[in-house]
Amino acid sequence: MLEKTLWERFLDTVEPHLPEHLHWNEICWTFVYYLAEARRHIHRWCRGMEAWEIVVNTVTYCFCVWLMTEVLRWVIGWAFFREKSVTERVKKGFFKLVRRLPYLKDRIASEIQQSVDAMERTAFPVREGETFHMRLPTKGMKEKELLKEVDDYLKMGNVKWQEGRVSGTVYCGSKELTDLLTKVYAKFAWSNPLHVDIFPDVRKMEAEVVQMCVNMFKGGKEACGTMTSGGTESLLLACKSYRDWAYDRGIKRPEIVAPVSVHAAFDKAAHYFNMKLVHVPVDEKTRRCNMKAMKKAITKNTILLVGSAPQFPHGVMDPIVEMAKLAKKYNLGLHVDSCLGGFLVPFMKKAGFDLPPFDFSVEGVTSISCDTHKYGFSPKGSSVILYSNKHLRHFQFFVAPDWQGGIYACPTIPGSRPGAIIAATWAAMMHFGESGYVESTRKIITTRMKIEEGLRKIKGIYVLGKPEVSVVAFASNDFDIYQLGDALTKRGWNLNSLQFPSSIHFCVTYLNTQAGVAELFLKDVKECCAKLLNDPQAKTEGMAAIYGMAQGIPDRSIVTELACCFLDCMYNIGNTQPQANGVHHN
Repeated sequence: MLEKTLWERFLDTVEPHLPEHLHWNEICWTFVYYLAEARRHIHRWCRGMEAWEIVVNTVTYCFCVWLMTEVLRWVIGWAFFREKSVTERVKKGFFKLVRRLPYLKDRIASEIQQSVDAMERTAFPVREGETFHMRLPTKGMKEKELLKEVDDYLKMGNVKWQEGRVSGTVYCGSKELTDLLTKVYAKFAWSNPLHVDIFPDVRKMEAEVVQMCVNMFKGGKEACGTMTSGGTESLLLACKSYRDWAYDRGIKRPEIVAPVSVHAAFDKAAHYFNMKLVHVPVDEKTRRCNMKAMKKAITKNTILLVGSAPQFPHGVMDPIVEMAKLAKKYNLGLHVDSCLGGFLVPFMKKAGFDLPPFDFSVEGVTSISCDTHKYGFSPKGSSVILYSNKHLRHFQFFVAPDWQGGIYACPTIPGSRPGAIIAATWAAMMHFGESGYVESTRKIITTRMKIEEGLRKIKGIYVLGKPEVSVVAFASNDFDIYQLGDALTKRGWNLNSLQFPSSIHFCVTYLNTQAGVAELFLKDVKECCAKLLNDPQAKTEGMAAIYGMAQGIPDRSIVTELACCFLDCMYNIGNTQPQANGVHHN
């Protein structure tokens, strides 16, 4: 008996598993029948055609099929695989079309230009007699002359931040610390950690700063990190790491899921690194992330969840433990943004204040960012990004192995970095020590609680959520809250304006803990609120008016344009002014 062919053996293997009424012979004959029918149909369709017609029709048909496939693929991609949702893109397209209408185009441009002019007069006024250096001096200035001019520049500001009248911005500013950090900075002014062989001292200092922060956040043996130039770079690097981690796992369109209260640096990261940021709502009462919405937003492309400890707008801690459980369940990364409170929350328990878990002790937390240049009291331009393991940190690094200038390897975005900032940060942390940070935390949280308690008693305003760290935000149902911000500005205070909902907040720093500052602030708020309640329709002026107007504009591209004009104003040198699109000055 001849041995069966491979095909026959395959049929013998598969046929027992087919339904009883089907056999391979029937399937094969059915396939051949339909193939023959297709062949006959093509012959009938081509009957009477010349060869060139058959070729042209075939090419046309193939082109049409290809075009329909491409259009379908574009539609699916446009609908489901873009950074912005379909609703947002439809709105943007609608407003873009409306702005092209002749009458509206000129009217909108005119309104924008009026706002820009008001912005320039209010935010960056050019003082009478003020001059600007437009070219390098012919001869270099002597020290005495130069320092005199520096002192003149220092007189330009009229906000008395030294008296504790500013929200955030300057977190310590004491003369003792300033003198110390200045001396340390001077010793390392020319150092650059890019050249570790030349500056091993700075390398050691950076490694120690990172390790001290790892221990502050209860990291394990594998926990690691790097120093960065600030919170934004820390968040950018975290997102870049998770994006590359996603690519390594075969996810080509990685998504971030984060509450709407998360820092805008995540929007910047999504924009820079071609990721999709999915915002989920917060609870209107507590201002914490809505966990049901976060879980619902997770897809097969999700790579990272984000929580804040605390978030910037309202000073509220997101439910990190619940987020960690979600991240672990779906094998996702969880970044805890502690840039604002990174040198407060680790010390709050020892300072006598309770907080829910938020650090690496929570299983599922894979990275944390904290700013040393805020409550760590180091000079501006320093932050730390931490990872639970070195595998994740490797995705942050950039290496160009084939560059003619040698193997180029960088741990962060810049190549050269100011070693003096690293040294001064190390010095600040060593100077304060754990006891110093516990004491500063106690003073700052106590002051925030005093301000919060006072604000809750003032008629006309209410506190948003339940502040837990250093920030307290408040709003009003009785008058435009930006009017209150404007009134407080005229009394020498400088607060942060928020939106959605309209509100302002006070970020308490070490400077605000000075005797009498909290009491004076509450007194001024109470008096300003009383005046506004008597005249709630009073005209809002200055930047407060512009901010209030911006929140009410449905076309956010106009707000973007106004913001760009504001940035233009920052570079105003007296003889030029920013121009809105299509509008020119005479």
